[in-house]
Amino acid sequence: MMTERVNILGVQVDAVTMSQAVERVINLIGMGKPSMVATANAEMLLNATHDAELKKILNAASLVVPDGAGTVWAARHLGKQMPERVAGFDLVQELMKIAPAHDFKFFLFGAAPGIADKAKLKAETLYPGIKIVGTRNGYFKAEDELDIIAQIKSSRPDILLAALGVPKQEKWLFKHKDELKIPVSIGVGGTFDVMAGVVKRAPLWMQKARLEWLFRAMLQPSRAGRLLALPKFVWKVHQQKNGA
Repeated sequence: MMTERVNILGVQVDAVTMSQAVERVINLIGMGKPSMVATANAEMLLNATHDAELKKILNAASLVVPDGAGTVWAARHLGKQMPERVAGFDLVQELMKIAPAHDFKFFLFGAAPGIADKAKLKAETLYPGIKIVGTRNGYFKAEDELDIIAQIKSSRPDILLAALGVPKQEKWLFKHKDELKIPVSIGVGGTFDVMAGVVKRAPLWMQKARLEWLFRAMLQPSRAGRLLALPKFVWKVHQQKNGA
């Protein structure tokens, strides 16, 4: 299944619906080769304009979904089709929902100690029959990496979810992709925190109004500075459109 890719600030983003993204992940697992899925929001795309390594990783990913209203807006502002927002959190939930029928196994890696375990319990409640074959928190030193890689490999998951924050999760997954030999690896940011109930998600009306970013800023004032990236992102997309 081929879909159009849209160049947003030098990163190729797939113009996919949620159902197409899920279908693509199922196909990638069927192929069995190590592959990465990235969830590109405005902040990640802006980071990639001054982080050449991140840009290279995103453009090497097998699937880059438009995670965020800003990404969808950017594509449309550039005159391209982008059917809908495919939020990373929602993509994970859709994959977990269909996993029992396909016998897909997950490994949850990242977040603060205890959070991945709580997310695992939540998933097992929401999606009966789901197989989560291991968890590991995201607090580790360089010398712990061999043990982490060994733990993940021995668990033999089909999908590795890494919640280490951007761009650390993308760089870690890319660096160890061929060694881990996991069909699909996805950087999922704060997904485990939301599943564990540690961080609230925006009410549905705010999600539909594309104001989830504002809700997160209100809830976590420490994120407020990151909102300054949004006007910068809009300006850069406008420059791209005008060929600047």
